[in-house]
Amino acid sequence: MRRRLTAAAVTSAALALCAAATPSASAAPADKAQVLASWTQTSASSYNAWTAARANQGAWSAYGFNWSTDYCSTSPDNPFGFPFQTSCARHDFGYRNYKAAGTFAANKARLDNAFYADLKRVCAAYSGVKRTSCDATAWTYYQAVDKLGSSPAAG
Repeated sequence: MRRRLTAAAVTSAALALCAAATPSASAAPADKAQVLASWTQTSASSYNAWTAARANQGAWSAYGFNWSTDYCSTSPDNPFGFPFQTSCARHDFGYRNYKAAGTFAANKARLDNAFYADLKRVCAAYSGVKRTSCDATAWTYYQAVDKLGSSPAAG
Protein backbone atom coordinates (compact mmCIF):
# COMPACT_ATOMS: atom_id res chain seq x y z
CA MET A 1 0.00 0.00 0.00
CA ARG A 2 2.78 2.36 0.90
CA ARG A 3 4.56 1.65 -2.39
CA ARG A 4 1.38 2.50 -4.35
CA LEU A 5 0.94 5.77 -2.47
CA THR A 6 4.58 6.71 -3.13
CA ALA A 7 4.21 5.89 -6.83
CA ALA A 8 0.99 7.89 -7.00
CA ALA A 9 2.64 10.84 -5.24
CA VAL A 10 5.60 10.78 -7.62
CA THR A 11 3.30 10.57 -10.65
CA SER A 12 1.16 13.44 -9.34
CA ALA A 13 4.24 15.56 -8.68
CA ALA A 14 5.61 14.87 -12.16
CA LEU A 15 2.30 15.80 -13.77
CA ALA A 16 2.12 18.98 -11.72
CA LEU A 17 5.64 19.95 -12.83
CA CYS A 18 4.80 19.28 -16.46
CA ALA A 19 1.64 21.36 -16.21
CA ALA A 20 3.51 24.22 -14.58
CA ALA A 21 6.28 24.14 -17.19
CA THR A 22 3.91 24.02 -20.16
CA PRO A 23 2.20 27.34 -20.89
CA SER A 24 -1.44 27.22 -21.81
CA ALA A 25 -2.24 27.32 -25.49
CA SER A 26 -3.79 30.76 -25.17
CA ALA A 27 -0.87 32.37 -23.33
CA ALA A 28 1.40 34.38 -25.60
CA PRO A 29 5.09 34.71 -24.83
CA ALA A 30 5.99 37.63 -22.57
CA ASP A 31 7.96 39.36 -25.33
CA LYS A 32 5.03 39.55 -27.78
CA ALA A 33 4.83 43.35 -27.57
CA GLN A 34 8.57 43.69 -28.16
CA VAL A 35 8.47 41.36 -31.16
CA LEU A 36 5.50 43.23 -32.60
CA ALA A 37 7.31 46.53 -32.12
CA SER A 38 10.48 45.21 -33.72
CA TRP A 39 8.55 44.14 -36.84
CA THR A 40 6.73 47.45 -37.29
CA GLN A 41 9.55 49.99 -37.37
CA THR A 42 10.48 52.19 -40.34
CA SER A 43 13.85 50.52 -41.00
CA ALA A 44 14.66 48.06 -43.76
CA SER A 45 15.91 45.61 -41.14
CA SER A 46 12.49 45.67 -39.43
CA TYR A 47 10.79 45.06 -42.78
CA ASN A 48 13.19 42.20 -43.58
CA ALA A 49 12.66 40.59 -40.16
CA TRP A 50 8.88 40.75 -40.60
CA THR A 51 9.12 39.33 -44.12
CA ALA A 52 11.21 36.40 -42.85
CA ALA A 53 8.74 35.77 -40.01
CA ARG A 54 5.79 35.96 -42.40
CA ALA A 55 7.42 33.28 -44.55
CA ASN A 56 7.73 31.06 -41.45
CA GLN A 57 4.54 31.87 -39.52
CA GLY A 58 4.46 28.46 -37.85
CA ALA A 59 7.56 29.33 -35.85
CA TRP A 60 5.63 32.25 -34.35
CA SER A 61 2.30 30.50 -33.73
CA ALA A 62 2.63 30.75 -29.93
CA TYR A 63 2.46 34.53 -30.26
CA GLY A 64 -1.03 34.46 -31.75
CA PHE A 65 -0.28 37.15 -34.32
CA ASN A 66 -2.94 38.00 -36.88
CA TRP A 67 -1.25 37.53 -40.27
CA SER A 68 -4.41 38.10 -42.32
CA THR A 69 -4.39 40.78 -44.96
CA ASP A 70 -6.49 42.29 -47.68
CA TYR A 71 -3.29 43.85 -49.00
CA CYS A 72 -4.02 47.39 -50.21
CA SER A 73 -7.73 47.17 -49.33
CA THR A 74 -9.75 48.90 -52.05
CA SER A 75 -6.66 50.42 -53.72
CA PRO A 76 -4.66 48.49 -56.32
CA ASP A 77 -1.97 46.23 -54.85
CA ASN A 78 0.40 47.04 -57.71
CA PRO A 79 -0.61 50.52 -58.94
CA PHE A 80 0.95 51.37 -62.30
CA GLY A 81 3.04 48.21 -61.94
CA PHE A 82 4.64 49.27 -58.63
CA PRO A 83 4.68 46.24 -56.29
CA PHE A 84 3.12 47.67 -53.12
CA GLN A 85 1.39 44.43 -52.06
CA THR A 86 3.91 43.30 -49.42
CA SER A 87 4.14 46.80 -47.94
CA CYS A 88 0.36 46.80 -47.60
CA ALA A 89 0.43 43.35 -45.96
CA ARG A 90 2.93 44.54 -43.33
CA HIS A 91 0.78 47.61 -42.71
CA ASP A 92 -2.26 45.36 -42.20
CA PHE A 93 -0.21 43.22 -39.81
CA GLY A 94 0.64 46.25 -37.68
CA TYR A 95 -2.88 47.65 -37.67
CA ARG A 96 -4.56 44.34 -36.86
CA ASN A 97 -2.16 43.31 -34.12
CA TYR A 98 -2.02 46.70 -32.39
CA LYS A 99 -5.82 46.92 -32.51
CA ALA A 100 -6.00 43.47 -30.92
CA ALA A 101 -3.54 44.59 -28.24
CA GLY A 102 -5.60 47.71 -27.54
CA THR A 103 -2.66 50.01 -28.33
CA PHE A 104 -3.48 51.05 -31.88
CA ALA A 105 -3.89 54.79 -31.25
CA ALA A 106 -0.46 55.01 -29.62
CA ASN A 107 1.19 53.25 -32.58
CA LYS A 108 -0.80 54.38 -35.64
CA ALA A 109 1.54 57.20 -36.69
CA ARG A 110 4.59 54.90 -36.55
CA LEU A 111 2.75 52.18 -38.50
CA ASP A 112 1.78 54.67 -41.19
CA ASN A 113 5.34 56.04 -41.32
CA ALA A 114 6.71 52.49 -41.63
CA PHE A 115 4.26 51.89 -44.47
CA TYR A 116 5.49 55.00 -46.26
CA ALA A 117 9.14 53.98 -45.70
CA ASP A 118 8.35 50.55 -47.18
CA LEU A 119 6.73 52.14 -50.22
CA LYS A 120 9.68 54.48 -50.73
CA ARG A 121 12.02 51.47 -50.63
CA VAL A 122 9.95 49.95 -53.44
CA CYS A 123 10.29 53.19 -55.39
CA ALA A 124 14.06 53.30 -54.86
CA ALA A 125 14.35 50.50 -57.43
CA TYR A 126 13.29 52.93 -60.17
CA SER A 127 14.84 56.03 -61.68
CA GLY A 128 13.79 59.09 -63.63
CA VAL A 129 10.14 59.65 -64.43
CA LYS A 130 9.19 56.18 -63.25
CA ARG A 131 10.73 56.90 -59.83
CA THR A 132 8.92 60.23 -59.63
CA SER A 133 5.63 58.52 -60.50
CA CYS A 134 6.24 55.78 -57.92
CA ASP A 135 7.12 58.33 -55.21
CA ALA A 136 3.94 60.30 -55.98
CA THR A 137 1.86 57.12 -55.79
CA ALA A 138 3.54 56.15 -52.51
CA TRP A 139 2.74 59.59 -51.10
CA THR A 140 -0.90 59.20 -52.13
CA TYR A 141 -1.12 55.78 -50.46
CA TYR A 142 0.50 57.16 -47.32
CA GLN A 143 -1.91 60.11 -47.19
CA ALA A 144 -4.85 57.73 -47.53
CA VAL A 145 -3.81 55.64 -44.51
CA ASP A 146 -2.77 58.70 -42.54
CA LYS A 147 -6.16 60.34 -43.01
CA LEU A 148 -8.50 57.34 -43.35
CA GLY A 149 -6.71 54.45 -41.65
CA SER A 150 -8.13 54.84 -38.17
CA SER A 151 -11.47 53.12 -38.43
CA PRO A 152 -11.78 49.76 -36.64
CA ALA A 153 -12.56 48.06 -39.95
CA ALA A 154 -9.50 49.51 -41.68
CA GLY A 155 -6.76 47.01 -41.95
